[in-house]
Amino acid sequence: QVQLVESGGGPVQAGGSLRLSCVASGRTFRTWWVMGWFRRAPGNERELVASITSTGGTTTYVDSVKGRFTISRDNTKNTVYLQMNSLKPEDTAVYSCVTGPSSSSWTSWGQGTQVTVSS
Repeated sequence: QVQLVESGGGPVQAGGSLRLSCVASGRTFRTWWVMGWFRRAPGNERELVASITSTGGTTTYVDSVKGRFTISRDNTKNTVYLQMNSLKPEDTAVYSCVTGPSSSSWTSWGQGTQVTVSS
């Protein structure tokens, strides 16, 4: 069983920045697993915002956040981060941390943290 606990969300004005953090724990968590962030805005489908492989060698981003968001991880702390810059109102959503053996096999989800961007 894996537990994922997110932090760092909150209200921010357009153009501002936030950094989300997610700490993984549990006996079955593996540092070689892929980690990522999903988000869901009201009325929208859930979408994968970013993902990162165990060594950080490969990262992926949804087109709408490229150049503004950066995903990183610290395997010594079992933590994944999402640095969000130049935030826009359309980035408003609940952001959830995920992990699993691959990006096509997400097995654990966090509760989510709300990000609200005001114009």
